[in-house]
Amino acid sequence: MNNLAETACNGSAFSMGSSRALALLQAARDLQPVLLERAQQCRSQGRVPDETIADFHEAGFFRMLQSRQYGGYEMDPQVFYAVGLELARACMSSAWVLGVVAVHNWQMNLFDPQASVDVWGEDPTVLVSSSYAPMGGVTPVDGGFRLSGRWSFSSGCEHCQWVFLGAVIPTEDAPWSMENYSTFLLPRGDYTIVENWDVVGLQGTGSHDIVVDDVFVPEHRVHRMREDRSGDKHRNKAPLYRLPFMQVFSRAVCNASLGAVEGVLENYIEVAKTRVAGPVPMRDDPSAKKVAADTKAAIEYMKLMMFTSFDSLMEAARSGAEVPLLDRALFRYETSKVADQCLALSSRMLKAAGSGAIRCNSAMLAQHQDILASQAHIANISEPFAINLGGMLLGQPSTDASL
Repeated sequence: MNNLAETACNGSAFSMGSSRALALLQAARDLQPVLLERAQQCRSQGRVPDETIADFHEAGFFRMLQSRQYGGYEMDPQVFYAVGLELARACMSSAWVLGVVAVHNWQMNLFDPQASVDVWGEDPTVLVSSSYAPMGGVTPVDGGFRLSGRWSFSSGCEHCQWVFLGAVIPTEDAPWSMENYSTFLLPRGDYTIVENWDVVGLQGTGSHDIVVDDVFVPEHRVHRMREDRSGDKHRNKAPLYRLPFMQVFSRAVCNASLGAVEGVLENYIEVAKTRVAGPVPMRDDPSAKKVAADTKAAIEYMKLMMFTSFDSLMEAARSGAEVPLLDRALFRYETSKVADQCLALSSRMLKAAGSGAIRCNSAMLAQHQDILASQAHIANISEPFAINLGGMLLGQPSTDASL
């Protein structure tokens, strides 16, 4: 894994140079024992510890996708994903929050430039959480919109001073159409956090509800997804910010599962070294060996797939070429399948590790529950993306407006 991650960082053609990427990767590895020590605190408190967020700031993790104008590094997403994989091996909740919060520093560049001034004009370290489900009620008014609603699953919201919220802007021809899906940016004073995160996995993400009661959102704080598909609005921006939104975001969501299942494998190997539950020690059991081998191969294949397809996306962004719609549909399906495969791998290892793995203090069980919880995210539900891709292969039009 380490060699593949380092290859991804070295191979990324970003102007800050690979030395910074490798330093970030090493910082993530150095934080692993710290995150392991805080894992129980993270789960029991229902949020990533403030100390961990401070460590992420100090390491520069939130700057990876942020624009240079506000002190960011403008790195290729491959570096961002490689760092997240390392962190998730130790604490999936912490890696999840980094993934979905830090990716917002990338999305800020899809808004009108004034939105970045609003958020980072005085402090470029300010963080943004999100809840993208189109749950809001929108009323167009002069200069912007009135927004109301309740959104769930805003991971890391307690650490953030702004939020992205999803809603559909009604038009005369289409009162509600995903073609008019948009993201609204609101400051902390315009919404309320309802603390209701009570789950069996990813407890530390603190993914509470957000409530908004008829607030004004100016036009420059609205990102219309359909504008990304034309490419005209972002044509003069850096290649990083010409990537399709859902390609970047969906991988930020599945990435933590992939890192976590590698952590399960590490714990499985430690169990196998000492467990004896019959005439043959686990380390000498051919079936146990095959589980380890199959899991390792599957993990490396998924990482290679993710890094390779994003190399293609970045190459197209730099050249100004449009990535074919079929390729984008394939990448989305591949991404959504990661959570499925990680859960299957984790289940197989948990079963092979025996009764000790189901005890409440089992690290493998905690990691397995985190991976299970990740499947609740819509980006990790693979069936719709499979149906869309299959239909396109059979000559039908895409049904996925987010591509």
